[in-house]
Amino acid sequence: MTAASSPNPYTKDNPLAAKLLENRVLNKDGSSKDVRHLVIDIAGSGLTYSVGDSLGVYPTNRPQLVEEIIELLGATGNEPVNLPRLTAPVSLREALNSKVSLSGPTKKILETIAAKTTDPKEKAQLAALLAPEAKEALEIYIGQREYIDVLEEFPGARLTPQEFVDHLRRLMPRLYSIASSPKMHPGQVHLTVAPVRYESNFRRRYGVCSTFLADRVTRRKTLIPVFVAESHFGLPEDLAKDVIMIGPGTGIAPFRAFVQERVATGATGRNWLFFGDQHEKTDYLYGNEWKQLLAEGKVARIDLAFSRDQAKKIYVQDRMREAGAELWAWLKGGAHFYVCGDAHRMAKDVDAALHEIIVQHGGLETAAAAEYVKQMKKDKRYQRDVY
Repeated sequence: MTAASSPNPYTKDNPLAAKLLENRVLNKDGSSKDVRHLVIDIAGSGLTYSVGDSLGVYPTNRPQLVEEIIELLGATGNEPVNLPRLTAPVSLREALNSKVSLSGPTKKILETIAAKTTDPKEKAQLAALLAPEAKEALEIYIGQREYIDVLEEFPGARLTPQEFVDHLRRLMPRLYSIASSPKMHPGQVHLTVAPVRYESNFRRRYGVCSTFLADRVTRRKTLIPVFVAESHFGLPEDLAKDVIMIGPGTGIAPFRAFVQERVATGATGRNWLFFGDQHEKTDYLYGNEWKQLLAEGKVARIDLAFSRDQAKKIYVQDRMREAGAELWAWLKGGAHFYVCGDAHRMAKDVDAALHEIIVQHGGLETAAAAEYVKQMKKDKRYQRDVY
């Protein structure tokens, strides 16, 4: 039974308050990365999911950031503010904590500050930024900043708490591919999350939801508002079909769920995984699990691409090309092909490699190969979960 055929009692507008059972670092000592295996408790809630679905998580903003903004506004945090979709006012602190996004400043707030500032230097700087010919400079300026930077840089404009929150977007849930099968882990949802931390404009930045889950949720104490987002991304109904899974980095998440489901349902089709990251010694996510599945014959083949373990960088698309003849044989036999992970580069490179393999090993012209891939997508034999 799929999540779709069993209506969930919890939705985006009515999330489940769940608890975190486990927060484990998957990378080994010496890795430059930080990827977490998180286990969320949904036992007894009635919340259901299918492999391929995502878990929606409502985060809260970093308390330190909230307090800094309150201070810059010259406020106490107790001021009542009105927000769209809420019938009653909430305190400024509550709004900044859990209702609004504190990133992605807009041109509009700069226009408001330009109108309100009493400082001539600030007025001149803002006039230059907002000039029609400065469109590119404005985009770069906004792209490197959050709302706190804008308040710091233009102290001459004192916005009231209401004026400030009027510029902020709603704090939206984040979706994470589920890394477990409910058949294998009833009452639990597993996630594979890389906390986002970086620097811009001389300030340390933190991904709102990823660091909320990794750093700020206290196990078994903090309640996490969650819901299931049903997906198009799913296994073939025919258990005899082979599956090829391309999931470097955190893109491994749904394929861990896929293989657990295939084992639990006794699927006779073969499973082939392509995984990549920086170093095998430190970044082979769930490496022991995959080695065991391979040894037990539950996964037919695993091709690994660790980009920094040799002088020349090797990626999953390179491993695909190396295994091109076998990959084409699986596709010709009706295998389903899945890709999960980075949409900007990896998914495009994998798609290009797939087309090349079909041309080279399928003996098709470029246009015919493109048509073949198009038909795969139409038949739901080629599915992507990219972000």
